[in-house]
Amino acid sequence: MDNLSISLLSYSHISVFKEEWRNQLTYRAEYLWIDGTEPTAEIRSKTKILADGDEPGIWGYDGSSTNQATGDNSDVVLKPVFQCPDPIRGGNNILVMCETFLTDKETPHPTNTRALAREAEEKYGDQDPWFGLEQEYTMIDPSTGWPAGFPPNGFPAPQGPYYCGVGALKIHGREAVEEHTSLCIAAGLKISGTNAEVMPGQWEFQIGPAGTVEVGDHLWIARYLLYRVGEEHDVEISIEAKPMKGDWNGAGMHTNFSTQAMREGYDAIIAACEAIGAPGKPEEHLAGYGVGIEDRLTGEHETQRYDQFSYGVSDRGASIRIPWQVAEDQKGYLEDRRPNANADPYVVAALMTNTVGEALA
Repeated sequence: MDNLSISLLSYSHISVFKEEWRNQLTYRAEYLWIDGTEPTAEIRSKTKILADGDEPGIWGYDGSSTNQATGDNSDVVLKPVFQCPDPIRGGNNILVMCETFLTDKETPHPTNTRALAREAEEKYGDQDPWFGLEQEYTMIDPSTGWPAGFPPNGFPAPQGPYYCGVGALKIHGREAVEEHTSLCIAAGLKISGTNAEVMPGQWEFQIGPAGTVEVGDHLWIARYLLYRVGEEHDVEISIEAKPMKGDWNGAGMHTNFSTQAMREGYDAIIAACEAIGAPGKPEEHLAGYGVGIEDRLTGEHETQRYDQFSYGVSDRGASIRIPWQVAEDQKGYLEDRRPNANADPYVVAALMTNTVGEALA
């Protein structure tokens, strides 16, 4: 081997060593935040390389590209507020949930809905509110624009056998669902279950029990991981409230809620239901429960109409359902069946915490 070859080989080895050494001394922090897209906000992300031992700090981005600022005053500040392991990259890499602020670093950006949840929790946190959110979603085949499992030029058999179904004729996308569940567990998120829903290609996962702010953090990161899984499996993840018109259930985010008083006595549950249905409250809540409420809450497909309010025991056609076991035990929780799948969990949690917290204070 000539001297030039030896030199090139040595240089190659040194380059590899340097790269391995650098990888051992750095890690990647994926900053996540909620943007200003209307009518439904979306999650955004970008990567920061940090030296081992350094904590993720304040960062920023171009808000004019995320519907959060104009070009002549485009900077938006990111403040890390929650972090967890990055189960996709593995190693010591992390996911970093952020709140958005104006450049004074003190004023929450108008699109910062987590700030609303923080305020609600600060005010009524002594009541120990718990949430369990049921996030429904639909896998869309990009080549057809239709849900996975729908034939290219027609419709599948009517809904019925798909809910919690088993078998290739009923179930589509289970591999992606299993991967998403494993990622959520590896990230330390409070995922508590998954199941196939009533329409082909439609699934659900549950987050909770968790507090007012925590449930939003965990659900948004679970959504992020779901979108990333969709990238790998070449499916679009839709949280649209009514992805298929006609005789198909919509997609919701049923919200299970309790306070310490509700977990100890039935009177508090009834008081909570009455407070949620008090004059003006149904309209206030629906305004924050996602886009397409009128399309999904029709009075059919296990819903109460959007312009009516009711609550009842074991009634899936009510606005608020009190599970039969709760009525029997005379303590527990309620289920608000109105939030859409595309609702912002921070907003939903803030509304529920404020309304019930004030009533039970």
